[in-house]
Amino acid sequence: MTRRTVLVGLEVLVPLLLIAVWYVASAGSASLYYPPLADILERFGAVWLGPGFVRDALPSLGRMALGYMIAAVAGIAVGVTLGLSSLARTLLGPSVEFLRALPAVLLIPFGLIVFSEDLTLKVFVIALGCSFPVVLNTVDGVRSVEPLLIDVTRTFRLGPVERVWRVVLPSAAPQIFAGLRAALSLALILMVVSEMVASTNGIGYSILQAQRRFATTDMWAGIILLGLLGYLINVVLVLVERRVLAWHRGFRASLLDAGPGA
Repeated sequence: MTRRTVLVGLEVLVPLLLIAVWYVASAGSASLYYPPLADILERFGAVWLGPGFVRDALPSLGRMALGYMIAAVAGIAVGVTLGLSSLARTLLGPSVEFLRALPAVLLIPFGLIVFSEDLTLKVFVIALGCSFPVVLNTVDGVRSVEPLLIDVTRTFRLGPVERVWRVVLPSAAPQIFAGLRAALSLALILMVVSEMVASTNGIGYSILQAQRRFATTDMWAGIILLGLLGYLINVVLVLVERRVLAWHRGFRASLLDAGPGA
């Protein structure tokens, strides 16, 4: 049995054990706030494995995906610009640090005044909040590119766009994906918060309404759905990262095989 097989087995076994413990420990619960897991799972199937998924979950995922994609594209573009240009860092660095210090949820009242569309407000909050991890990690990745590589691109007379596409982005890709993964968890949080504050549908809205009705089984079912969606989305991003950075893992493995004298 290989080490990878053991790790995969533990990754599956530990959550199952925790669920089993929760199921047994809550079986006789008569508390309004901590209902039995069996009741929660029953409501999960009734609420989220049917029209509720189309009515609330799909709009939430659509807003989250749109805001996250905007943050990823804009964050990488701004990060590359700041990483390559010391003048841009001097001019824009203080503004980026100022905006980064502001929690994105504080912009919801501003968004309620400025944006008339419900979708625009949530996408704005998600995109702004998620962009900063991408920007900062991209800047670090671009600035860590070996100067020798940049000199080689100039020797071969590569244009600025080709230089960024062929050298800078691949070299900074590990750092960029680190920022994308950090932004993904923020996207889920901002999606829920924005829907709780200003929405008429969505997972966050559904959980808040269940809490107000004291329908705690429905509330817990929504929380479980968020956990499952967060886990599955992260798995998809990890698979994409492994595919895109396959060359990077192979390069590191070759360095390890070559030994310290390589």
